[in-house]
Amino acid sequence: MKRIGSAKFWLVIAAFVVIFLPPFAKYQELRYKNAKLEERIKSLKSENERLTEEKRLLETDINYVEKKAREKIGVVRRGEIVMKEVQVRR
Repeated sequence: MKRIGSAKFWLVIAAFVVIFLPPFAKYQELRYKNAKLEERIKSLKSENERLTEEKRLLETDINYVEKKAREKIGVVRRGEIVMKEVQVRR
């Protein structure tokens, strides 16, 4: 009699595992994906704030515009001498 009760117990445990383990695994996977997406959202918000500030500077600060033009496309003022660093290979 004890053996039949033990078999029923293990059968219930096996059924429980079969029924509840796949949804739990899916839940864990979704939690991981959600955490990664939250991290990505945070990163994108930070990048958006940086770009918004840069846009504001480009629209309002002529010195910033000049600095960026000099950095990006090598703009120089009339009469300035451009010096370019050259690396010599040996």
